[in-house]
Amino acid sequence: MRYPCLVKKSLCKVEITCSFEREGLNKYGEPLETIEYFGKCNYQDKARTIFTAEKKEIKITGTALFPGDICPELPVISGGTAVIFGVKRRIEQGTKARNPDGTVNFTEVMLV
Repeated sequence: MRYPCLVKKSLCKVEITCSFEREGLNKYGEPLETIEYFGKCNYQDKARTIFTAEKKEIKITGTALFPGDICPELPVISGGTAVIFGVKRRIEQGTKARNPDGTVNFTEVMLV
């Protein structure tokens, strides 16, 4: 069965460059190289303030949505940077929304 993609390519018009950090070390003890992604996304600005136990504020400034799996080499997106509208932002969280058969429907990246 084929599942419909919830983020249409025709709605992805904003240029973005992402660098995804990989966890672990190579055989020489150096950090693994980052994975680069260049393409288009559906970008939504939003601002939200979260207070942690230490009263620290974290503001999520935007969400980038991509059709499919933009980083199949990584099982989860845990960090990195993104350049959007000429501004470099840190990747706070990444989500791979999966279909019932286990394939990735769309990828969501929250930026700070």
